[in-house]
Amino acid sequence: MNPINKNIAASFALMLFVTALGSCKKSFLEIEPKGKLIAQTIADYDLLLNNLRLLNMGTNGQVPMGDELVAVEPYFGNAALRTQRLFRWDDTIYEANDDAPEMTIPMTNLYLYNKIISEVPDIKEGTEQQKASLIAEARAGRAWIYFMLINYYGKPYNNTTSATDPGFPIITTSDVTATKFTRASVKEVYDFILTDLIASMPNLPAQTSSRVRMSHAAAAGILGKVYVFMGKFQEALPHLNTTIEEASKGTIPVNLYDYNITLGPGGSFLPITSRGASFPTVPNNQEILYGKQTSNFWQYNANEFVLSAQTSALYAAGDVRLKLYNKNAYNGKAYLPGLLRRAASSSAQIGVMISDIYLLRAECKARLGNLSGAKADLAFFRSKRMPADMAAVPESIAAQQFSMIQFVFDERIREYAAQGYRWFDMRRLSVDPLFSDLTYKHLRYDTDGTIQTFTLRPERLVLRFPQKIMDQNPGMQNNP
Repeated sequence: MNPINKNIAASFALMLFVTALGSCKKSFLEIEPKGKLIAQTIADYDLLLNNLRLLNMGTNGQVPMGDELVAVEPYFGNAALRTQRLFRWDDTIYEANDDAPEMTIPMTNLYLYNKIISEVPDIKEGTEQQKASLIAEARAGRAWIYFMLINYYGKPYNNTTSATDPGFPIITTSDVTATKFTRASVKEVYDFILTDLIASMPNLPAQTSSRVRMSHAAAAGILGKVYVFMGKFQEALPHLNTTIEEASKGTIPVNLYDYNITLGPGGSFLPITSRGASFPTVPNNQEILYGKQTSNFWQYNANEFVLSAQTSALYAAGDVRLKLYNKNAYNGKAYLPGLLRRAASSSAQIGVMISDIYLLRAECKARLGNLSGAKADLAFFRSKRMPADMAAVPESIAAQQFSMIQFVFDERIREYAAQGYRWFDMRRLSVDPLFSDLTYKHLRYDTDGTIQTFTLRPERLVLRFPQKIMDQNPGMQNNP
């Protein structure tokens, strides 16, 4: 258990009657109020949860680390140093004075959630149910933040070692004077996440009415996903079922888009330009249950990363998702055969997506031996991404449990290539006995046709804390 944490920017672009918070200069949670409007009422704290800072996360380091991508020159050599280091799975990602996006905005959000949790009980007006609902939203939001943080800075959950694997500090106060924090174990962080989610769910809205606010269905989806990442598929399945059942009963539409229609002639996602399709923004995106997004120019107008030939081969010729890929660099020449650049949107959706829930549920069913149920979920999902006559899972695959599980992960790559999901799947597969023989590699294609290979070492399944944090916490033990 070691001290950690300092230096985090915290400024919230909020609406009326909220605290104006300045950037911190010294401490991880040292935040100076600079405004005069302080949250005091139920309405004030409710507005705190409508903060765009809670939506736009900036945590995109997972994208370059996914093994579905390869790098190509001359673009890769001109990319930011952080981008190159992430792709190579280097030990050091950030310069001595750099802040890590994987910590910066998540920690400002953690401060805000803790502020709501600790202060709302003392509000003089408002009903107890109103207070309980706000606290529940903040606790479920805090759980989501910790799920991201532990998957950056803690080892993948392993039931035999999680109690001793160092994780991330559990911070439950919004005390701006606090300067010392200790790293909890991976198990303690996961237990904390589960406790927050389970405690919050009875007081969350029963219907989904906003994509930027937490609902019971969204929290159930997070809880199910957390259990999947813990390898507890029996516990995960009921919550994933709940999410799918309740998502269809909200006051706003939540469902899978049919790409045969939206990307077909006259479809709403058209036109498809060199920068991609016209995907809806978060408030209008019907596949989003709980909105969290990050910038992702690697699937928009950046050229350094493309799908590997192996990844491209996972798509059948009639898969409509292929319309989201381009054989040419943005404003540049064609890539080598088999390499495809994703051109979809400048943002990646990383919150609770109904597409993710369907695929997680199919995985749980396959792992629990319900192959027919997994097959049905996959056929339904795939029917929204390709013509109906292509959607069925081949019988040779559907009859075997391991083949079905592998097929789910292949489908996850087809759905989420270049969006960062693969990195988190790689982490959990690294401790899965069924996939113990996997080795992850990255290829860099030079302009002369030569190929350089980078191999992921087990130590780099975990990000190291930036040197800036280490310097401010001399007693801290970094990840190897």
